[in-house]
Amino acid sequence: MVSAMLPYFRAAFFLAATFALVMASLPHPPPIPGQPSDKFLHMLAFATLGGLAAIAFPLRSLTWLLLALIAFGASIEVIQAIPFLNRDSDVVDLAFDAVAALAGLWIVRRFLPPNRD
Repeated sequence: MVSAMLPYFRAAFFLAATFALVMASLPHPPPIPGQPSDKFLHMLAFATLGGLAAIAFPLRSLTWLLLALIAFGASIEVIQAIPFLNRDSDVVDLAFDAVAALAGLWIVRRFLPPNRD
């Protein structure tokens, strides 16, 4: 059943990644109710991306997916270093991205039954 849903999970993953990239690239992102911290938002985004990646790409190893998500997080930090965006690039954000992505990947792969279709 999961394999029949793969195109939808992959679409959800790429939509979430696009949303994260756009929000991280906006000079003045819209306010979020409750004013969560930047670190929390990084963790929420990358845990979500990790979970979606684990489902959407079942044949990829956790290491491969984690490295791809870390590279994506690093590219966001490079974009945020562009002066006219008035954003802050921070290596600590990248560390939070990596930990959250690993958690999302591990939790989904740990508790989702293997694809036997």
